[in-house]
Amino acid sequence: MAVTTTSLNKQLDNLGIQDYLKAHQQRSLLRVLTCGSVDDGKSTLIGRLLHDSQQLYDDQLDALNQDTKGRTSDGDLELAMLVDGLLAEREQGITIDVAYRYFSTQQRKFILADTPGHEQYTRNMVTGASNSEVAIVLVDGRHGVMAQTRRHSFICALLGIKSFIFAVNKMDLVAYDEQRFEQINHDIHELARTLELSDINVVPLSALKGENILHNSEQMPWYSREALLPLLENIEVAAKEDCNTRFVVQYVNRPHQDFRGYAGTLSSGQLSRGQSVTLYPSLQQSRIQDLYNAQGHCQQVFAREAITLTLEDNIDVSRGDWIVPGGDEVTVSNQLHATVVWFDENPLITEHWYKLKLGSQKVSARISRIVHTLDINDFSRHPSDQVSINDVAQLHIELSQPVPVDLASESAATGSFILIDPITNATVAAGLVNQISRERAEQPSTELSFVIELQQLIRKHFPQWKLEDVADVIRKT
Repeated sequence: MAVTTTSLNKQLDNLGIQDYLKAHQQRSLLRVLTCGSVDDGKSTLIGRLLHDSQQLYDDQLDALNQDTKGRTSDGDLELAMLVDGLLAEREQGITIDVAYRYFSTQQRKFILADTPGHEQYTRNMVTGASNSEVAIVLVDGRHGVMAQTRRHSFICALLGIKSFIFAVNKMDLVAYDEQRFEQINHDIHELARTLELSDINVVPLSALKGENILHNSEQMPWYSREALLPLLENIEVAAKEDCNTRFVVQYVNRPHQDFRGYAGTLSSGQLSRGQSVTLYPSLQQSRIQDLYNAQGHCQQVFAREAITLTLEDNIDVSRGDWIVPGGDEVTVSNQLHATVVWFDENPLITEHWYKLKLGSQKVSARISRIVHTLDINDFSRHPSDQVSINDVAQLHIELSQPVPVDLASESAATGSFILIDPITNATVAAGLVNQISRERAEQPSTELSFVIELQQLIRKHFPQWKLEDVADVIRKT
């Protein structure tokens, strides 16, 4: 007997599945990051949230019980192993990669990003933070606020996260002492004042024992505010409203000669069919002929939708070009001031050429000046001639050609970038644009750009040749 769509939907209605799916779709989604210093219990906390909210399958629990490392010396489940998926992570009891876990309650859906606490994996922490709305910063109740706690809190604030939950973990190891919690609470609020954080909550808990996770703990009667999960369910996150409409072309879709569409994600704002638009950096103008989203042909599209659009005029549009409403002004420049977090083990080299990737566009970039570096302990600024791994620095960057760009404070998608080593293709830094120079720096010729990249390749693989720096040669002439 054939099963029709109508009969299948009727069966699902009888089982209540349709109602469940509709309710699930209507729940708001919250992207949460866990970060903090090494061994503060980030993975254990996520494992506890999954376990206590009954989001684990029986086979996962069985595998944990059967694993020789699946329990602590006290007989408690080693919940961190539910999150740490790499063999090296399980063997060493640390987090290396970013791990994403998904769960839901009656009020909300959650995406949890578990990030590493070790300094050498700060780049992975930045990856997790860049897509999060709330940061849970773990603090060990024995050790209090550490340097990595400060670094991670600063990076979260730098990347635009507004809502912070400081989870003072391992309270069981300090006998649930209220005085110890108040000392750490004071230090956290001092840190928050320094970073100008306005939306913060501080929760004492024990992820291993499950205290103050789902319900208020009997072990800490002196704490009367919300436990962690109810706080996550009820926390209000201000929507990130970007000022202007921005569409950056990611792909030119040309399946046949009669269709030329421009595909990408609408970073912010909205676009409508028939709307006049301006292309950057070419400044050509046209109108939107047709719009398509995941459902097909449409009249209007909104921020964060994956779309394809066509234009009325047959003009040259390439990957990385911007399409914005007609009349909107976009700054085009080849000089930027930016705050960066340096990832690479090799220090930054001024006058060295890197690849700067901003959205879908990639251009050559030279670090012309290190303005200052930031001391992560007191957030003071210091002049420096070197930027090392995990340093936060303010840089002056010159590009090989002018590109459209926004301030990161106005549009995160079109005001943030990564730097790539052109020789190794390694991502060496992530940055946010905080000032755009109206004066354009002198652009190197195409031939000079090639010579500079060739020089870098030779100096890397044949240092014995002692090749003179091209930039020095140019200055001498």
